[in-house]
Amino acid sequence: MPKALIILTSHAKLGETGKPTGFYWEELAAPYWILSDAGWQIELASIEGGKPPADPSSEADDAMTDEVRRFWADEPAMNRLAHTSKVADVDVSGCDIVFLPGGHGTMWDLPQSAPLGDLLSKAWEKGAVIGAVCHGPAGLLAARLPSGKPLVEGHRVAGFTNSEEEAVGLTSTVPFLLEDQLKAQGGRHEKGPDWQPFAIADGQLVTGQNPASSAEVARLMLQAAGAPATS
Repeated sequence: MPKALIILTSHAKLGETGKPTGFYWEELAAPYWILSDAGWQIELASIEGGKPPADPSSEADDAMTDEVRRFWADEPAMNRLAHTSKVADVDVSGCDIVFLPGGHGTMWDLPQSAPLGDLLSKAWEKGAVIGAVCHGPAGLLAARLPSGKPLVEGHRVAGFTNSEEEAVGLTSTVPFLLEDQLKAQGGRHEKGPDWQPFAIADGQLVTGQNPASSAEVARLMLQAAGAPATS
């Protein structure tokens, strides 16, 4: 059975606002079920291990999806989420897909995580597909190739845009703007209209712009791994 590793943020505070944040439910749940239904074994990890925090905004009625409800109702999935592995302890050698969901928490701990950077670099070198959606591409900023070049350099890449960050009123709250930093590391940033599905695959790198893009990222990851999704 092929194996996918999903890595979540452990950061629970939205900068200096005191408000809670974490991972975004839709961006975990939709890819989780698309991969699982396609026959993939899934391991969940987070930067610190244990139960990662969820962004409360992703639990609101207007953010709710059937995939999230299915996840909440699935005891094995919820148990797996409550006991994630610590990134530093994960052996990525058996994984053919590594996926980074978003949520604003990712902006603080993923780019600063040396263990995550090392894991992504190892996964890339062995030919695994690396995917990320919304703010998840912040984790790609931690990764360097053996040459020292940023992993995203020269690659087509998407992520939460400056205009979307402005629309949610967090431009001055986040530690950096993801679109700007992907460009600063040499990524060939591409985007679609705000809040519309937009995902791109560039070889083994698959990225998406926002929560609406998470399912398409999962389908593109399966294609890139040579394993078509189930209908």
